[in-house]
Amino acid sequence: MFYRSTRGNSRPVSAAEAVKTGIAPDGGLYVPGSRVAVTAGEVAAMSGMTYGQRAVKILGLFLTDFTMEEIADCVDGAYGHGKFDALEVAPLHRLDDHLYVLELWHGPTCAFKDMALQMLPRLLPRAAAKTGEDKEIAILVATSGDTGKAALEGFKDVPGTRIIVFYPARGVSAVQERQMVTQEGGNVHVVAVEGNFDQTQSGVKEIFADPAVNEAIGRRGYRFSSANSINWGRLVPQIVYYFSAYGDLLSRGEVEPGERVNFVVPTGNFGNILAAYYARQMGLPVHRLICAANRNNVLTDFIRTGVYDRTREFYRTISPSMDILISSNLERLLYEMTGRDADRVRDWMAALREEGRYRVDEEVLDGIQAVFWSDYAGDRQTMETIRDTYRRYGYLLDTHTAVGKYVYDRYREATGDGHKTVLASTASPFKFNRSVAAAILGEQAVAGQGEFALLRILSEATGLPVPRGLKDLEQKPVRHTLTVAPGEMKRAVLEILA
Repeated sequence: MFYRSTRGNSRPVSAAEAVKTGIAPDGGLYVPGSRVAVTAGEVAAMSGMTYGQRAVKILGLFLTDFTMEEIADCVDGAYGHGKFDALEVAPLHRLDDHLYVLELWHGPTCAFKDMALQMLPRLLPRAAAKTGEDKEIAILVATSGDTGKAALEGFKDVPGTRIIVFYPARGVSAVQERQMVTQEGGNVHVVAVEGNFDQTQSGVKEIFADPAVNEAIGRRGYRFSSANSINWGRLVPQIVYYFSAYGDLLSRGEVEPGERVNFVVPTGNFGNILAAYYARQMGLPVHRLICAANRNNVLTDFIRTGVYDRTREFYRTISPSMDILISSNLERLLYEMTGRDADRVRDWMAALREEGRYRVDEEVLDGIQAVFWSDYAGDRQTMETIRDTYRRYGYLLDTHTAVGKYVYDRYREATGDGHKTVLASTASPFKFNRSVAAAILGEQAVAGQGEFALLRILSEATGLPVPRGLKDLEQKPVRHTLTVAPGEMKRAVLEILA
């Protein structure tokens, strides 16, 4: 299996090279060079597998220059040995006859990013060795909250790597920030950026694309890679949990073999729902993919109109990991939907960079709308959904999963679609405890309470334990205090790697 750039001006590379490099030299994103397919029988067989066995099966189809023994070892290191606090790794919770919640937050940082970022640090050193890399890998990450901590935890003290995480100052929750700035590890660095996530992400992309910066760090014995979902090695483990959810539905007798289901995915950067799209392409029986956005609803507008326009007001919401106006992984979908027409993709990306917007062809929009449906939730609807879901089901949602639940309800009202549906739950409700506690206990109950006191209050009110990844967080010493302007990010990287 070779991987190609979505922009068509880079040579095909091996899976190991794609994982090591992260982003193609022409600025595009790597995608599989040929279609990967699974048979209906192979999907059905997953009902009798563990999560780890499903992961080995799916990853082996894409990472063809890794041996099955190497992949199995990576999977065991990522998901075994008590790393996740649920035996199933990604348990499926039934809410009612139609809706199931796929809990993706049982890893060490209590967010779905652990599903991939416990795997990537095991793939990357092997990928570097396979390609004869003699430089240390410097991993740059832009985070809207969860990716940063998950990447820091995954790459902590991994030999041959350094990791620098940039996050928007005041653009993440207090718990998310505390998780990052207290991170231990001799090879980790955390930098706050005085700007929003899009500025932070654009700054990282500029660093990757700057020949002078790359030459300078090369002289110091480093080369860049990424742990964001622009890296195929970060995206491919996410495909696994969609197959796993379907396998669990089959094993419980909730669906018949071949019966199609919907997936609802709260998303900002489009990586999580793109993984569901690739699962569908491979042969997973998927009816619709429901894209749930918050008030920064650039994706909803795009799916409805075919116009992607980032020139709009940016909102800070109670679902901060989705506060994004430039959804990087959409580029991969456009490449697939155009029949792999790199010229059109390149033109659209140039228009986005230079004018802030682009419009896709009618045929591309028709193809997108045949698969995707989208709506969005404001903060008020998000809070109401947390409260109503807890009262009706006794089930506690975080602020991102609640966006997904609200959008699913809107979808049912609009379409009457009765297909069974899986809602991807992306974070523990304790990560966003102020909003969650206010939703179920009332604003007066949380007034004047600090974020860490609210962990205890929420636990006592619901009977749910505080996840171990968040316990005693306020007692940990702050280790990272650097703050820079967006224009100072390159200088920060050069100083860190001096």
